[in-house]
Amino acid sequence: MLMKTMLNGVILALIAISTVACDAFHTLNNKKSAQGRPYELIVVCPQMEWNGELGDSIRAVFTAPVPYLNQVEPLFDVLRVTERSFKDMIADHRNILKIVVDPSLEKAETAVEYDVTSEPQIVLTLQGPDDKALVGYLSENRDNMLHVLEKAERDRDVKAYASFNNPGIEAAVKKIFGAEIRVPKGYVLAKQSEDFLWARYEYPTASQGFFIYAYPYEGPQSLSREALVEARNKFAARIPGPSDGSYMTTSDAFEPDYRMFRLEGRLWCELRGFWDVEGDFMGGPFVSYTTVDTETNRVFTIDGYVYAPDLNKPRKRNYIRGIEHLLYTIRFPEEQKQ
Repeated sequence: MLMKTMLNGVILALIAISTVACDAFHTLNNKKSAQGRPYELIVVCPQMEWNGELGDSIRAVFTAPVPYLNQVEPLFDVLRVTERSFKDMIADHRNILKIVVDPSLEKAETAVEYDVTSEPQIVLTLQGPDDKALVGYLSENRDNMLHVLEKAERDRDVKAYASFNNPGIEAAVKKIFGAEIRVPKGYVLAKQSEDFLWARYEYPTASQGFFIYAYPYEGPQSLSREALVEARNKFAARIPGPSDGSYMTTSDAFEPDYRMFRLEGRLWCELRGFWDVEGDFMGGPFVSYTTVDTETNRVFTIDGYVYAPDLNKPRKRNYIRGIEHLLYTIRFPEEQKQ
């Protein structure tokens, strides 16, 4: 079954529509596997538009720098092709953006399709009467178009985590914190105690890890930026650095970004910034998510970090996104009963 939705002007509807993406991934088992790497985007665009203001706008939106990385990396790796070249394996890519200029159209709009020629696949078709209308549409709806593409990538990860997971680490999290989580294979349990767990994934040229910790909730002040940074430093100090006496801490060179948001009705606090090693020369980006476990009246935090000093290897962006996606697999006791 082909999922297709036309959005007439109100791109906000993309968010609601995109929530069914995971379901689409399960419906067409006979289709080819989608091609391409995570956060790679094929843009099908005529040469004239690509070399003009419309092409500039597309690049400005989809290759904008990922925030809070200690090197410049784009939100998506954009590969542009013409309609003539859009065939075979290219048409089976995981993320596709088609640009259509048609003077017979009254206004710019976007079509969203899932699993058109392969799965899991998302295809956005941005169409309008002229370049000016499409440029304006991109400017007004930038965040929501990015949201739909990023959610498609997240859904792929979450589905993979459910199938290729690490039962040992998941059981340890459940025992210590009472929460369920899906942890992908490759992670190794590095340390655990009654209020702390650390798991890491070591690559030849990079390191990716997360640690979970909990402590008593003492009121709204427990969720302030200052309180969260203080708690982070307390628990991060349990992660040793490469030299004797060294340990992880939050970098004070840049104040972490702080925001609150709701996910499925639960309030979360996000910290996003950089970590250092006290007593050594290491560092990288981190992101943490904190909420209150009302069953135990404890503050619960999952904190992920990346160390990837080789600029020529896979992007930090992909590592940190993998950490972020763990959040969407967490369920607390009251949610497990539902």
